[in-house]
Amino acid sequence: MVLPEYLVVFCTAPAGEAGTIAKALVDARLAACVNVTGVQSCFRWEGTVSSEPEELLIVKTQQRLLDQLIARIRGLHSYETPEIIAMPIVGGYAPYLDWIGEETA
Repeated sequence: MVLPEYLVVFCTAPAGEAGTIAKALVDARLAACVNVTGVQSCFRWEGTVSSEPEELLIVKTQQRLLDQLIARIRGLHSYETPEIIAMPIVGGYAPYLDWIGEETA
């Protein structure tokens, strides 16, 4: 199986913390870009259903950086089990995809 070269990674975090994580990922060249937007999350945790405001990080990166990116998020994140989900980019505007590669080189 051939792994995709580029990924979009989703991660939720508390408001305020998300911006710190986003900046750290871009500063370390683990991400070319991170969008941060507000979301309302409904989830079950330790047997209880909760609904909380959070911020969603939408991270553009390369497959080869995923393990390092996960480690960096886990080091900065306050949640015991942070959401970190990677999805392949199967197509897109070639100059933008090239830019991801250049910024995460």
